[in-house]
Amino acid sequence: MGGVSETTPSPLPSADRPDIAVRLRDALLGASFTADGLLDLLGAPAYAALARSETVPALRATRGDTPLETLVRLFLLQQPVLHARVADVLPVDACLETGWLTRTGGDEVAATVDVRPYGGPGGEDWFIVSDLGCAVGGAGGIGSHDEGVVLGVGGASTTLAGITVRTPVASALDLGTGSGIQALHAAQHATRVTATDLNPRALHITALTLALSGAPAADLRQGSLFEPVRDGETFDLIVSNPPFVISPGARLTYRDGGMAGDDLCRSLVQEAGERLNEGGFAQFLANWQHVEGEDWQDRLRSWVPRGCDAWIVQREVQDITQYAELWLRDAGDHRGDPAEYQARYDAWLEEFEARKVKAVGFGWITLRRTGAAEPTVTVEEWPHPVEQPLGDTVRAHFERLDYLRSHDDAALLAAHFKLAAEVVQEQVGLPGAEDPEHVVLRQHRGMRRATKVDTVGAGFAGVCDGTLSAGRILDAIAQLMGEDPVLLRDRTPAQIRLLVEQGFLDPA
Repeated sequence: MGGVSETTPSPLPSADRPDIAVRLRDALLGASFTADGLLDLLGAPAYAALARSETVPALRATRGDTPLETLVRLFLLQQPVLHARVADVLPVDACLETGWLTRTGGDEVAATVDVRPYGGPGGEDWFIVSDLGCAVGGAGGIGSHDEGVVLGVGGASTTLAGITVRTPVASALDLGTGSGIQALHAAQHATRVTATDLNPRALHITALTLALSGAPAADLRQGSLFEPVRDGETFDLIVSNPPFVISPGARLTYRDGGMAGDDLCRSLVQEAGERLNEGGFAQFLANWQHVEGEDWQDRLRSWVPRGCDAWIVQREVQDITQYAELWLRDAGDHRGDPAEYQARYDAWLEEFEARKVKAVGFGWITLRRTGAAEPTVTVEEWPHPVEQPLGDTVRAHFERLDYLRSHDDAALLAAHFKLAAEVVQEQVGLPGAEDPEHVVLRQHRGMRRATKVDTVGAGFAGVCDGTLSAGRILDAIAQLMGEDPVLLRDRTPAQIRLLVEQGFLDPA
């Protein structure tokens, strides 16, 4: 989202010349135009500034004429560069012919798209293509009024990529693919990837991103949400970073869904159930309204389709003024005419007040298709730091649900458990007190949860190494504490269930 502009986005490179994309990729890698290479060249502060679309530090760091400096100025800083200098690094005539570069007059050439190195989860060297000046996606305060622009990697993109379950699957669907980041990730573990977008320009750029990253081509289809999906077509994985912003009107395709309130996110979640194969996952980022007189958790539970387990995590809540300001800044409205800015701001508040919306939540929604008679829906608030990637944590959450569903209290007491890795115990109380007021178990991995336990729960968790059954451990604790073992066996399974559900204990 570069400087505020009302112009038509520029012509794109040809997407039907994969041979040129391969040559361009080889040249980029040969010059160390990679995430690691950029970090080495620019240094951490300038590299981080680029992610905020601040270019001055990188301009200062690329005053030389090495191949890597040339590529940074050309593709990341969008500066015209002498044809002769580019010819030393890239197949310049082929890039001009296929539209990756354009002549700017005189002896200089310029890039037609932003090409940004992106490190894959396994150390892969990938490249994300986006419109010029739009490399950072979402709420960056960069500002673009271009209707059809395609953004690059933003915090939302990397969050969704990090929480996605990465088990090998036959088929994956990326709804609203944008510049193709989720499709690129999915191509590493899905035999077949389908990517959709309402914006045909986004599908073109996704094809470029995949080709330049050396990934297999995807099945690209134009249309809104599930419209391009054929009747009866199902998938093992569905991912979407949709245009979830709740706004009056649909001014900007890349972020405004065009439906009233949070209806777009609700529709997406509700329709995903019938598109999933048994055991398949659907994972979304979403915004939802906090409506006066309504429990937000109940609102989200009502979205979950039949036949699906769900895990919904609210990561952030903003009051309506904060929310309106965030997205008005995202579009650069704060830098335009003050009267127009105030009118737009007023329109947002008017819309929220008409719907009795007092705040907006942001978070993650994961569905899993299940054959269970009674699916489990977990809705929680967790605004605290987590450790990405969380894909394995998400998958393990649903595996634990299956385990708990199939084990009644008697089976739980007969089972063996192990304390999860990197769980520590904290005792909270007044200095010098003989006994702690309460004990907290804390995870240092994954969701980094903390939960209060009583002395029995703490003692039980500490002994769990997989050798003794839960029942035998409780009998030993009862003997130590002088308690009735039958009563202890009776009241402790609920606490064990909670510790298993939240990932503090793993079935051995």
